[in-house]
Amino acid sequence: MGLSRHEITKDVLQQYVEAALSTAGGVAAICFDAARRVTSELGAFGTEVFEIREARRRAHEDDTTNPDGP
Repeated sequence: MGLSRHEITKDVLQQYVEAALSTAGGVAAICFDAARRVTSELGAFGTEVFEIREARRRAHEDDTTNPDGP
């Protein structure tokens, strides 16, 4: 005895849903990874900004503590 028409339809729908969910999961993983990488790059940029500000502050302090220059 073969599969009934309803069972075949159920199996096809199940495969469609599984394929759609797998694709959605893959897309979500790509989006989450991209968001993580963007956050990492923004954090690195923030670190650079803080380092530049600190270097500027130290240079200004050196300039004010030694008015005769180098």
